[in-house]
Amino acid sequence: MLMPHPAMLRSLVEEYETLIAHEGDGKAGRGGRDLRAQDLAYTLCVSTGTREVGQALETARRLLAAAHEPFAPAKRSVGIAGPGEPPAQEAAVVG
Repeated sequence: MLMPHPAMLRSLVEEYETLIAHEGDGKAGRGGRDLRAQDLAYTLCVSTGTREVGQALETARRLLAAAHEPFAPAKRSVGIAGPGEPPAQEAAVVG
């Protein structure tokens, strides 16, 4: 089986879970989100060699854990602060 790139797989999982989390929020444009969720589910299944999105998500998480890639939402880059926030501190490298 071909192995999907961890960054691509993480992105698919995050976007799918975000769309599903907002499924019942009642905002306009739900039809487009439903289509995108279906596209993401299909791509996750193909990428992980599964046939059901639940299995695809489990497999994706397992693959990401094995690749030491987090599957939680990505944090903002170091050094970029939002309005009214102090700049983030870089971690010291211990060598």
